[in-house]
Amino acid sequence: MSKAAVVFYSGSGNTEAMADVIVNALGADRIECGDFNAAKAANYDAIAFGCPAMGDEVLEETVFQPMWDEVKGNLAGKKIALFGSYGWGDGQWMRDWEADARANGAELACDSVICNEAPDGEAIAALESLARALG
Repeated sequence: MSKAAVVFYSGSGNTEAMADVIVNALGADRIECGDFNAAKAANYDAIAFGCPAMGDEVLEETVFQPMWDEVKGNLAGKKIALFGSYGWGDGQWMRDWEADARANGAELACDSVICNEAPDGEAIAALESLARALG
C-alpha cells in the first residue's frame, strides 16, 4: 500500500468535510495546506489536494495557492487527485486547476470531485471512489 496524504484548505468547513471522507476511506495523513510543502510531498506516493472555489472561481490565494505553486512541479510519478466545494459558478476553478496540474507534469488518478456547498450522498460516494483510485 502506498503512503497517501490529503492536503486541503477550507474556509467554511465544506472542503474539510470532503477531506475527512477521503482520509477515512484511504487511511491517509490529513494535512492542512499551510503545513505542506515540496519537501513533504516527496514523502508521499499519492496526494489528494482539496481547495474550494474562491472569489472569481480561483484557488484560495493567500495560503493554498502559494503551497500549490511550490509543490506542483514535484508531482510527476505520484497518484494525484483534486477535490473541492463551491457555492456559485460552474466549476471553472477546477477545470483551470486540472489544466495547471497537468501542465506541470501531474497525472490525475481519477476525475476530480466537486460539490455545491456541503458534500451530499452523491459527493461522498465520489470521494470514496477517489480514495480507492489513490489507494
